[in-house]
Amino acid sequence: MKIKELKSEGLSREYNVTISAKDFAAEVEKKLNHIAKTVSMAGFRAGKVPFAMVKTKYQANAMSEALDDLLRDGVNHLLEEKKLRPVFTPDVDLKKFEEGKDVEFTVSMEVMPEIELKDFSTIKLEKVVADVPDEEVEKALNYMVESRRDSVKVEKNRATKKGDIAVIDFVGSINGVEFPGGKGEAYPLEIGSNSFIPGYEDQLIGKKVGDVVDVKATFPENYHAKDLAGKEALFVTTIKEIREIKKSEINDEFAKSMGKDNLEDLKKDVKERIAQDYVNASKMKLKRALLDVLDKNYNFEVPAKLVDMEYDSIVKQYEAAKKNNQLDEDEKKKKEKDLLKEYKEIAVRRVKLGLLLAEVGNQAKVEVKQEDINKAIMNEAQRYPMQAKAIFDFYLKNKEAVERLRTQVYEEKVIDYVLSKVQTKEKKVTVEELYNFDEKAA
Repeated sequence: MKIKELKSEGLSREYNVTISAKDFAAEVEKKLNHIAKTVSMAGFRAGKVPFAMVKTKYQANAMSEALDDLLRDGVNHLLEEKKLRPVFTPDVDLKKFEEGKDVEFTVSMEVMPEIELKDFSTIKLEKVVADVPDEEVEKALNYMVESRRDSVKVEKNRATKKGDIAVIDFVGSINGVEFPGGKGEAYPLEIGSNSFIPGYEDQLIGKKVGDVVDVKATFPENYHAKDLAGKEALFVTTIKEIREIKKSEINDEFAKSMGKDNLEDLKKDVKERIAQDYVNASKMKLKRALLDVLDKNYNFEVPAKLVDMEYDSIVKQYEAAKKNNQLDEDEKKKKEKDLLKEYKEIAVRRVKLGLLLAEVGNQAKVEVKQEDINKAIMNEAQRYPMQAKAIFDFYLKNKEAVERLRTQVYEEKVIDYVLSKVQTKEKKVTVEELYNFDEKAA
């Protein structure tokens, strides 16, 4: 087998591989001999067919199989001899293939970049931390009370006011034509919650049970349903019932309803949960700072195909968000060509950091064990206790989701490894500063 380098530019490699006619003929002969041992024909038992007859009938098959094996072996030999690490399976292009002549083919690929790791202990990072203010605990308690509030029917014949829950039937139409999703029955609408389109709820104030109100309201220009965005609609609304919101008091009884012994016990639990959220936010900022430093400190070429794949994924997300009118305000202000340029830069950064972290993990021998996966699933279930069973079932039945989770866990373990090597200095900040993830403001 002869190997000749045709191209070596950046991460692109191309080689010409030649297999001699003699070696190819020997491989074909080997295939025919194997067939001859088992094949049978009319008048001959298995293994007793004359070789000439076997060759006549199975020559083409033997040549095809021999070619497949030699191409595969040739690529593997090339990778081993040249110590190449291809990004994807190399492309093989057959150039010459005739009986009695040398076989020639080209092998082209992108290879992984060589990454020389630096001393992580020279990196200095600032770790922001924050104490939990008493007002944050009170705010959380009020939210808990709000989420567990109840309502009672108003028996008195009075008009609605802000803060009431009006139980309504409504039928929406535009230019006299009903539109999909514009109809509801016995819908409990809290007046003043701004859960309906602007102007709707205000027109229900001062109405009584049994009143039929013609509510005129205009859908916002950025409304998710484009066929309704910016249009004025008429909602014929009937007040069926008025309910008053009944709030619980923050006391020992409320704490017991939340599974705690008393109010102090509940406050302690709430404070610990908030503190853990602060720890998570602090680590998120520390991780972002680390990735920024790594991106700055390492400069190597990244495989174009990997960048293209990542870029295409980002663009698809952007196009879906644009179609559904879900772009954030910053994206809306920019020209599309400028956004696409940014997305390309993001794709390059993601691929670069991904390859770097993979090399770190490889050299540090970072492993993801089954208990790591189980812990990650458990943590997710604890974040959403009401959906815990659904989360467990999802990962039990979805191997692809488990593999995605494995990748995330691996990345986190690698980042934790690097963070254990860097120099960190704590800095006390306010809660607002802790949760300020605006890079430009920072």
